[in-house]
Amino acid sequence: MPRRVWIGLVVLFVVAAAALTYAVTRPPGPPVLTQRDVDASVQKGLERQAEAEAAAPADATRAHAAIGPSLVLIQTRSTVDGTAQRGTGAGVVVNADGTVLTALHVVEGASSITVSFADGTQSPATIAADQPENDIATLTPAKLPETVVPAVLGGGVTVGSPVFAVGHPLGLTDSLSAGVVSALDRTVTVEGKLKLEHLIQFDAAVNPGNSGGPLLNKAGQVVGIVTGLANPTDQRLFVGIGFAVPIATAGGAAGSPPQ
Repeated sequence: MPRRVWIGLVVLFVVAAAALTYAVTRPPGPPVLTQRDVDASVQKGLERQAEAEAAAPADATRAHAAIGPSLVLIQTRSTVDGTAQRGTGAGVVVNADGTVLTALHVVEGASSITVSFADGTQSPATIAADQPENDIATLTPAKLPETVVPAVLGGGVTVGSPVFAVGHPLGLTDSLSAGVVSALDRTVTVEGKLKLEHLIQFDAAVNPGNSGGPLLNKAGQVVGIVTGLANPTDQRLFVGIGFAVPIATAGGAAGSPPQ
């Protein structure tokens, strides 16, 4: 047999032996993916997502935590027809200098105004500026807490957006209620005489003590200042409709730029 043929046979044998060895020793390939495997993987992914969502704080929780250090309790004293009266409302710190933004009707005509900050600091305050046409006022406290935390002001809202009203309804301090924006650009008459325009209408519960407090978006940004509620019985109790001055309007009283 010619030498060239012998060499060819040897090479063929070596190649065959190598192929056989690889076939015997190679690691097993991936298992065949079945529909059951796909369904199980998808189910596990959904379960992990549900667990993560359950562990995450609710929008209302985040909003409340964000506004907490900036929320103010406002207490007033006044004399009406010779009778001493006390009032309660809410406000929010909007500048590093301690300026408090609130509703004008909360403090209008008061002989004394006291603000209580989130850390417990109490101070007399005076009206620094007002916008009667928008029922907005700013207060200057005589004493500030050791740390002043201004709220973050938000932008505009749309109908259906979740919102949260934070204040002190009926003396229940630091209360949050949740709802949605029901309508925009509303005009209402409050206290039987004052017409307010371009208001945010919302359905989060508000009662006396909420006035002047912040209306928040889900990020805890102030999108409005609560100014009133609609009640055909004139009992000043909530029946499902509240109103807030948009922060783009209210913030102007505090020297804030338009939102």
